[in-house]
Amino acid sequence: MTTNNNNNQREDLRTDFTTLTSDILHTQQKAGQATGDLSILLASLSSACKWIANVVRKSELLKVTGVTGSTNVQNEEVKKLDVLSNQIMCNLLRDSGRAAVLVSEEDENAIMFEGESAKYCVCFDPLDGSSNIDCGVSIGTIFGIYKKKDTHAKPSVDDVLRPGTEMIAAGYCMYGSYTELVLTLCGTGSVNGYTLDPHIGEFVLTHRNIKMGKKKIYSVNEGNAYQFDEAINNYINSLKFPPPGHTGKWTPYTARYVGSMVADIHRTLLYGGIFLYPGGKLRVLYECFPMAHVIEAAGGKASTGRKRILDLVPEQIHARSPIVLGTKEEVEKVEEFYRKMDGKVKSG
Repeated sequence: MTTNNNNNQREDLRTDFTTLTSDILHTQQKAGQATGDLSILLASLSSACKWIANVVRKSELLKVTGVTGSTNVQNEEVKKLDVLSNQIMCNLLRDSGRAAVLVSEEDENAIMFEGESAKYCVCFDPLDGSSNIDCGVSIGTIFGIYKKKDTHAKPSVDDVLRPGTEMIAAGYCMYGSYTELVLTLCGTGSVNGYTLDPHIGEFVLTHRNIKMGKKKIYSVNEGNAYQFDEAINNYINSLKFPPPGHTGKWTPYTARYVGSMVADIHRTLLYGGIFLYPGGKLRVLYECFPMAHVIEAAGGKASTGRKRILDLVPEQIHARSPIVLGTKEEVEKVEEFYRKMDGKVKSG
């Protein structure tokens, strides 16, 4: 006898899910002036992420692990998967016909395209955390999207040398035990997560309207503590040691650090806490700005320690910045330590 009990429905036969494509189209329909161009661009970007996910999963079998023997514009060793991922991103975004400017971590100069429908600028790190590729740690793609200043003018780098507040979409795709694309349409105040279902080849909405977790976790490479300034070291010590004169029970924060920004931010987003990268190594356009948008949309905060990350105006496409992001409470504690440190310098 056949029953229609939905509780016993096989997972691989479900039809009541929302895909990334359908969610984007639904959002487009609600926007009265939408042309569909951004939807096409995002569809191409998601296709690139699927392709990269497939290559990452098979990388050892395809023999595309290891280094190429060259360095990129950041003077970092280029991994074979870096090159392949960059080619995939550039080719699919170009073929969308909607990209006017591409800024990649792997390319010294911006790539320009002209066309009537080429209205958008995409800044991306095609494969963040590539130093972890060979040991199977979660890695990912980070992206941020601007609209051209003047859609009728020729594209230029000025179209991306703008505050992060002017980005219109941002997110990342994590390749790990599962593939997750996290996307925020800037200004909506919401961020959603879509998990790649290999059975149907689609990103399926699994995390709607994500909000920052509340766990007490800090994430930083403490191996570089000798280079940290006083404010960062004092903040980290406040998480590990009880304040002077404290009596009774005291619980330190938990330390978690992967060394892949996408993995560390994804955990911080879902579980809570704070991620710190002092020293100004991370790139503003395709690491700091997109992650700041994701965290802020989830109710968190992103800062240099002294000012809001999204208020920065990069002077060149590979500009760098220190970054602190996580729950508002923790980021504001770091900012307070900076105010105290800067106050000492002024009074001294």
